This record gives sequence, structure tokens and C-alpha cells, in this order.
Amino acid sequence: MTPPTAPVPVQDAVLDPDQLAAWVATQAGLARVPGVQYAVLVDGEPVLDGAWGVADVTSGEPLRADHVFRVASHSKTFTAVAVARLVEEGVLRFDDPFEQHLPELAGAPVGRVTLREALGHTGGVLRDGRDADHWQLGAPFPDRAALLPSVRADGEVFGRGERFKYSNLGYGLLGLVVEVVTGRSYAEHVRAAVVEPLGLRDTAPELDDAVAGRSVVGHSARGVDDDGRLPVAAVTTGALAAATGFCSTARDLVRWFAALVGDESLLRPETRRLLRRTESVVERPRARRRAYGLGLEVRRIEGHDVVGHSGGFPGQLTRTWAGVDGRVVVSVLTNAVDGPADALATGLFSLVATAVDDADPAAGAPEDPDRWTGRFANLWGQTDLVRLGRRLWMIDPRQADPLAGAEELVVDGDVLRPLPHGGFGPVGEPVEVVRDPGGDRVAAIVVGGMTSWPLAEYEAQRRAHLGRTV
Repeated sequence: MTPPTAPVPVQDAVLDPDQLAAWVATQAGLARVPGVQYAVLVDGEPVLDGAWGVADVTSGEPLRADHVFRVASHSKTFTAVAVARLVEEGVLRFDDPFEQHLPELAGAPVGRVTLREALGHTGGVLRDGRDADHWQLGAPFPDRAALLPSVRADGEVFGRGERFKYSNLGYGLLGLVVEVVTGRSYAEHVRAAVVEPLGLRDTAPELDDAVAGRSVVGHSARGVDDDGRLPVAAVTTGALAAATGFCSTARDLVRWFAALVGDESLLRPETRRLLRRTESVVERPRARRRAYGLGLEVRRIEGHDVVGHSGGFPGQLTRTWAGVDGRVVVSVLTNAVDGPADALATGLFSLVATAVDDADPAAGAPEDPDRWTGRFANLWGQTDLVRLGRRLWMIDPRQADPLAGAEELVVDGDVLRPLPHGGFGPVGEPVEVVRDPGGDRVAAIVVGGMTSWPLAEYEAQRRAHLGRTV
């Protein structure tokens, strides 16, 4: 595991990367995912950059913060910016139909789809093709010669503007448009126009020799009856690179999204607003409400408007979120097809944003709040006492949403009192903090009358009873 960075002051808040990394490790361990790479920026400064687990379950190679992942549909954010920059330069218009630049599509329904409709997935274009087994390595990803005839003959599913319909093929066509109007390959143009000027050294539009030596191995989902996973071979993405070809690291992606929401050298402010403006809302019974702009997902987390994207590639799942105010950016990359990247990135954003929001000195932080913090365990599970900004919180680190059921605590002598409210647990009951004879170390906490001990001590006893070494 890559060690997290040291605590970094953020205005009047202190974000403890050890606490954040421990929460990620707990979630990753519960999910039995091979590896997780993560990074956090606050106000443009890195406060977390680390990794947990292995890059390859077969070799057991430890995962590092500089291992490269296939970040898949994060590619759409790069493509959207590349197209938007060409619009700003007057080379393209958002209302250009595909057939204007790809004459092979003239007269076909897909040919009339505009660049804006493709960017926002409102063109009604087929998602992956009638034969999409390239997504499970049953065939190569389509090249230009295969993509254009297939979408011309059978690429329309809905009418233009009729519904939000996510389409990798539509983004593949956008990549071909970039090639036509720039006279360069998609990879060459995006690398020169976007990647290199921002100094994203771990980022490439396609898996190539420069990054292949540091790339992780993807893995299948674990079995229903066991934790066994199959390694997934690395492949290139052909004409769908603009939809899913990019490789990167968490540390590069947080810098990329920070630039995307706030760097005027990348895009004009009005263009950035256009990309993140909600074009479509997808609401289905018993499912999360989702929204999309142009190349960006749109969500609200802990009262913050955020934009971001997920990425799903054979054997890897990834997610990045950035507050539109540019303060907090979080990226989480996993090397398994069932990796909890979205939950981890959303949870990390919640924790960091809460700390930043509570940075006001008027909040009245207790003196030396860190002497109250730590991770504790008993028969029923684990409890974290953590500092977020200038406040103390009691959190269950097993919860995918770390603030679900969390209690804000106020120091009152030798006890910590939760804010009063109703509930089924020991609400309103003080948390007793038991210290060692010297008074410096927390030897135990008592919550609802039940004792929990420091995690390392409890785990040593648990493993001893199981006959295992720590």
C-alpha cells in the first residue's frame, strides 16, 4: 500500500489523510476488491494520493499511486473538451450534423445527429453495436472501417432529442470528426491540444508502450460462492478511443477535473458552463436520479453541485467527482469489474466536503480535537471518531455513505455528547472515553453501554481466537 501524504492544512481545517485512507481501506476490504487507487485535491492542493491492495491478484504486485488504469468513459470528458475547443476556434459548430464532416453518413438517420446531441447522448444512437462482444473481449473493438457502415445501416434507436440514450458509438463518431477537421489522429490531437499542455504525464488517449509497463491488470467479478477472480487481458479500443480509450491515474484525473471546472486556458467560462448544464435527467422507479450535460455527469453531493464521470472497462471500474466551485475534487480507480468506485468516490467527496464546509473558526472546535480521535472495534463492528474540519464525528466506516447515521459530537469533560435527535440507536447518550493511566492514549470508548477497544488490539484478540497471526 502506498502511504498517504502528511496532514495538509486547508484554510482553518485539517484533513487527516490517514483517516481518509483508513475509510477507503475498510470499504475496499469489505468489497474484497483487488485494488483501489485514490486522490483528492482541495483548493488545488493534493491532500490525498495513495493506493490499497494489489495491481494483479496473480502476481500479488502491490498497487501504487503511479499505476495506470483504463479509465474508460472518462474519455468522454476529454472528447467533449476537444470538440468544445474546436468550436471556440471556429472550426466546428455544436449544431453541425455528423454527415457534414463524415460524408459516409450522408442521408442516414445517424448522419443528421448533431455534435451537441452526440455529446449529450440525445441523438438516439445505438449504444455499442448489434454485436458488442468486444466489451467481453470476444472480438476487437471496431475500427473506422467497421464503425461507419454499421451505424449507417443500423445505428438509430430513438429519434433525435426523443430520449437520453447513452452511446459509445456516438462518441466514436465524434472522435472521427476531430480527425477529419484537424488532419491528425484523435490521439495525436487530444494529446497535443489537451493532455500535454496540462502536464498530465500519466494520461494517454489509448494504451500504448509509454504507459503499458505501469498498467494494472483488470479482473472479473468475484464468484457467488468464492472470492475467485479471473484476470482480464489488455486490449486497444480502435475507433471507440474517444468514448473509452483513455488511461490515467487518480492523481492525474483530479488535476484534469480541476482544470475542467476552473482553468480558463482550457475553456472559456461560458463554454464550461455549457458543458455542465443539465441536458437530460434520467429518472426510473427504484433507481438513482441521474443527470447529464455535454460529456459530464451532473449530481449533488452533501449540498454541493458536482460534475464528473464514471468509467467501465473490461476488468476495471472508475469514478471522479469535482465540485463546480473547484474546491474539492476526488477520483477513485478500481481494478475489478465490480469495484465500488462510485460509492468510494462519493463517500470520499462527502467526507472532504464536510470538513471543508466546517472550517470556519467560529464553529468552536474543542481544544486539541485530535486527542479524541481513533478507530475502535467490538463484536458488532467498528466505530471511527474523526475530525472533519473543526468538529468531531462518530462514523461507522462500514457504511458506503460514511455520513449515513453519523453523529456530530461535542466535548463535555470526559465524555462526548451527540447532538439531540430521535432514533433507534443510543441517541442522546454520551460517549465515554476511557484513557490509559497516563491520560494520553484512548484505551476504549463506551457507546450505548458497550465497550469498543482500539482496532489493532481488538483485531489481535480476534485473530488469536481464529488461530491466525496478525
